[in-house]
Amino acid sequence: MEQLVTFLVLAPLLGALVVGLFGRRLGDIVSQSLTTGLLLITCGLSWYVFSQWTWGGLEAFTVHLAPFINVGDFKSSWAIRIDGLSAVMLVVVTTVSALVHIYSWGYMAQDDSRPRFFAYLSLFTFAMLALVTAADFMQLFFGWEGVGLASYLLIGFWFKKATASAAAIKAFVVNRIGDFGFALGIMTVFWAYGTVQFAELFPLIAGSTDRGWEFAGQTFHLVDLACALLFVGAMGKSAQFFLHTWLPDAMEGPTPVSALIHAATMVTAGVYMVCLLSPMFEYAPVARNIVTLVGAVTALFAATVGLAQNDIKRVIAYSTCSQLGYMFFAAGVGAYQAAMFHLFTHAFFKALLFLGAGSVIHGMHHEQDMRRMGGLWKYLPVTYVVMTIGTLAITGFGIPGLDIGFAGFYSKDTIIEAAWAAGRDNGIANFAFIISLVAAALTAFYSWRLVFMTFHGTAKWGEGAAHADDHDAADAHAADAHAAHDDHAHDHKPHESPLVMLVPLIVLAVGALGAGYAFVEQFVGEDQVAFWRGAIVNGPHNHILHAMHEAPLWVILAPLVVSVLGFAVAWWVYIAREGMGARIAARRGPLWLLLYNKWFFDEIYEATFVRAARFLGDLFWKGGDQKLIDGFGPDGVSALSMAVGKRTGKLQTGYLYHYAFIMLLGVAGLLSFALYAFSRGG
Repeated sequence: MEQLVTFLVLAPLLGALVVGLFGRRLGDIVSQSLTTGLLLITCGLSWYVFSQWTWGGLEAFTVHLAPFINVGDFKSSWAIRIDGLSAVMLVVVTTVSALVHIYSWGYMAQDDSRPRFFAYLSLFTFAMLALVTAADFMQLFFGWEGVGLASYLLIGFWFKKATASAAAIKAFVVNRIGDFGFALGIMTVFWAYGTVQFAELFPLIAGSTDRGWEFAGQTFHLVDLACALLFVGAMGKSAQFFLHTWLPDAMEGPTPVSALIHAATMVTAGVYMVCLLSPMFEYAPVARNIVTLVGAVTALFAATVGLAQNDIKRVIAYSTCSQLGYMFFAAGVGAYQAAMFHLFTHAFFKALLFLGAGSVIHGMHHEQDMRRMGGLWKYLPVTYVVMTIGTLAITGFGIPGLDIGFAGFYSKDTIIEAAWAAGRDNGIANFAFIISLVAAALTAFYSWRLVFMTFHGTAKWGEGAAHADDHDAADAHAADAHAAHDDHAHDHKPHESPLVMLVPLIVLAVGALGAGYAFVEQFVGEDQVAFWRGAIVNGPHNHILHAMHEAPLWVILAPLVVSVLGFAVAWWVYIAREGMGARIAARRGPLWLLLYNKWFFDEIYEATFVRAARFLGDLFWKGGDQKLIDGFGPDGVSALSMAVGKRTGKLQTGYLYHYAFIMLLGVAGLLSFALYAFSRGG
């Protein structure tokens, strides 16, 4: 088993190195085959490890590969940790990545840089596998930064496109802000406990919960401080409120990249990290309240913004942001198992929605604006069916009494019930419960809005566009410049995607249908203790998984009621009264402007942080460096030398009689001085 998991983790790196270095010589087909083949093998091995953990009695173990950093008391090593958490993440990461590799054979078929693209995909996968199997903070940080690098390369893959390059830089910079807090958290852990090894650290926490740190006359609870700083890193990586602005712009990368980053890998790393550190967060009540509050606010904020977006990928991107908020406040109230369950099911239906959106974009000749779509269900029947399944899954459709539903029904409802249970004793958790219901209604509205605008109603492309509602046509004319629009998009009818793109969609649709039902008992049910086997720790005071089963009927039915309400409103606005949504947008009311402009976060950050940073940069560069340092330093000395040289150079006339006259004056002066000195001496 040790050799198997070692190959599992390193295989994507092998593919990335070979194809990254020799891809042009190998050619497109060989490069794609090598990276995809290794990912399929890795995926198969991951499912084998997961099955052995779930049903085969596999126990947790760690494979130590090599020393990493040994400086004094600071010791870190390359290792592969296999337990319940890493087994789940191995399946999530490799399954989505393998399907994205296959899907990309069709989606990127016309791209000239396919070897580079597939090498980046494999590099990203390796970094995530290093992250989720880390046995200490340093390898976790290595994987953390590795996915940051790979995401920068993938988001900016079309680097000749200015918006793609800007989006990649934005993602990189915003994540560095979060990573600064994450690094401080790691330093705090080592300073306080003398180790970064999880196996050594976790047993120390329960016995040192009263430790504090005095600073500026205040005493800070040490575990709370460390967990809060570590969560700042999670806020950046998982695009939580305040550090979320990079996530929608990441849509500038190819659609398979969006599915890989947003569905199961990079953005879920923060959720995984909080659950991994449950032995610490269980004794950090302040940090947990921060996690709960930030997650709840993010769930609401992103859901509201998704109501008014028109780019099909951006709607799904804000949906990701909102669903991550659910996962975080689940972990914040102590239901780490529920957070991981939603992470698991979310991987299937969110990857399905993103790749489905890519199928729509492919079929619409690179059109992304939903206002230029409509009536596509006849032309893209398979894509329509699987995206409807994904929509039912993300809205959590199911029958509570019969416990029959799509994947999101099991995981999202579990989170809502956990928030209710925790809210009986915690005001912040109660706030999260209320927000969870509001966000569920908004999720249903914008998700069905996407389906109705894309697949139903009057066609707003080609021949059908001539018969579109006048308001829709006017609104479409005012579409954002960022929406990708092929000049020939309206010259051809939409078409279904090739089989190589549809097969991953069908596989993901199966997961969106059955993943919740198949694994609910293992993740949050009666078998959860045997399944996690200590990988997640609930303290003696934490009975959330038991308490949530005591939820009254109205709590159990509330998610279904609000989801049906969201569906009904979307149907009324975009089907029964088609054109109403465009008319509301055309009025450009203050609420619509707030949501359409994403609460003006980009503008606020531009006016404050960006301009302030630019002002300080100009001040230190032009004022400090150029005028002060260079002005009095090298530039000042050279300018003085040049000025003196120019003036003294005028003394050189080139005329002999001038030089003779000067020599005569010199002789006369010398003689005068000699006579004066002689007379004084006499």
